[in-house]
Amino acid sequence: MNNKFFSTMKMLILLFLLCPFIGISQTKNVVSAHRVFPKADKLLEFEKAIAAHAQKYHSGDSYWRVFAIQSGPDMGGFQISEGPTSWDALDARGDMGAEHKLDWNKNVAIYLTDKTSGSYMVYQDSLSTVALGDFSDKIAIAHIYPKIGKNFKVRNLIKKLKAGWVADGSTIAVYAANSSGPAQFTIVTRYKQGLKEKAQGFRKPFKGTFESVNGEDSYDDYLDQLGEYVNEIWSELLFLRKDLGSK
Repeated sequence: MNNKFFSTMKMLILLFLLCPFIGISQTKNVVSAHRVFPKADKLLEFEKAIAAHAQKYHSGDSYWRVFAIQSGPDMGGFQISEGPTSWDALDARGDMGAEHKLDWNKNVAIYLTDKTSGSYMVYQDSLSTVALGDFSDKIAIAHIYPKIGKNFKVRNLIKKLKAGWVADGSTIAVYAANSSGPAQFTIVTRYKQGLKEKAQGFRKPFKGTFESVNGEDSYDDYLDQLGEYVNEIWSELLFLRKDLGSK
């Protein structure tokens, strides 16, 4: 047997040895969203405290992006987005130690009301038109709650929406909730050019764009199916507060 044969065999053995590690490695596509609501008379103290906490303890996979919620039922609150990371990394992260917990409880939580919420969201590459890490400072979030057993139907509707988003140049990131209450898709519009993207005339009417890629009368069919498969939809506007997050 020649040297070429032995070289090939060595490569195959190496690949077999690496397979377990390839299987263990996980994609960093998980984002956590923690919402907190400061007391009305302690807003400045809260902002100072959360900025100090984020900059001291949150970097790498635990990097924080802090958004002020501008509209909707959670207006006045703040969303702390952490990640993207993997489930494996979250497992290893834990509570980040006693010092981290003490700092949060002693220096930040004292300025908060009892209202809070938290969720884990998994980025859906096949439904999105923008990369997970291609963020923007101003976003709109649409929360879509499928009826029981209709997740797949709603996913297919979002695929049709994606075709329209691609056609009109919209930058959209889609996430699916995981172990975080009712089944939910969140559609995050990232306004890369600012809120002027919301203005009438900035883009062509979406119905026409949607039907140009999905067929005549497809938009009316989409609306009918939306009513059939979805329990609830609500939306909100959020602005990034760079001064409050990780550095």
